[in-house]
Amino acid sequence: MSTPLVVTAPEGVGEVVEGDDLAELVLASCDLVDGDVVTITSKVVSKAEGRRRTGDREEALAGETVRVVARRTPTTIVRNHLGLTMAAAGIDASNVTAGDYLLLPEDPDRTAREVREAIAERRGVNVAVLVTDTAGRAWRTGQSDIAIGAAGLLVLEDFAGRTDSYGNPLAVTAPAVADELAGAAELAGGKLAARPFAVVRGRADLVLAAGDHGTGASALIREDGTDLFGYGSREAVVRALAGTGAEVFGSTAPAVDLASAVAEVLGHTVDVEVGPGTVSTGLSAPYDDELARLQTLAFAFGWSVTTTPVDAGATVDITFQPDCP
Repeated sequence: MSTPLVVTAPEGVGEVVEGDDLAELVLASCDLVDGDVVTITSKVVSKAEGRRRTGDREEALAGETVRVVARRTPTTIVRNHLGLTMAAAGIDASNVTAGDYLLLPEDPDRTAREVREAIAERRGVNVAVLVTDTAGRAWRTGQSDIAIGAAGLLVLEDFAGRTDSYGNPLAVTAPAVADELAGAAELAGGKLAARPFAVVRGRADLVLAAGDHGTGASALIREDGTDLFGYGSREAVVRALAGTGAEVFGSTAPAVDLASAVAEVLGHTVDVEVGPGTVSTGLSAPYDDELARLQTLAFAFGWSVTTTPVDAGATVDITFQPDCP
């Protein structure tokens, strides 16, 4: 018999202010048992940890930004100091006094660990703790809650190597259960009901043993260079033309992919020789424009270009070499 999933978001928590003890607030409002998952909105974590600010949001955005991913006025998508890619670095001006705004917690994984440890010490129960925030999704309209901090939870279930009920092997199936639990908690708590805590009961199988905090939610963040969409479309063109930002264009593309792209960029079929680690082609004079385009292409694909003049400058041999063989 399957265990039902029950999500409860208590009322009456009240306004959270700087210096409040989050663990105490959770214990005062939530009935907890071993195996529960406690979720806390990042908004109240930021309030308790003194992350409220007043003044120029643009200045704050610059301070929270590691790099700009895409900018479409008035929206700026950035990679922030937590490694999260979010609109306005996750800076939030809702549910605070007009003119104020909240920065995301400095270290939500640390906050989750501290709350979990305090709950275990004071109440003697082993629970997992999630810090959640609302974020948009690529290719999808609307927002949903995700886990930006975690302690004591298996945040990602890995089914690679297993088979489904039809006998098909699973290669990359890995449910982000921490995000799924965050979404369930948001459904129970709502956006405007002042219910910042939720308790999810029924997935004790995901809760780690006491003292084992796990990887944290940071394990769900793709590292720069492993995401196919490290920049917005316009920004990627700028970085390629400027010759900067190679670390977020992903791993070096296979030679066969570059060879196909060379033919597409030149607009005509070319003789492309694919050797061990190299792609070569030839251009006839005048070739300056084509060479510039191929140099930009090479950068975006993680390759470098060398040229060898032949036929007294009438033809140039182009050789592409992977930057990371």
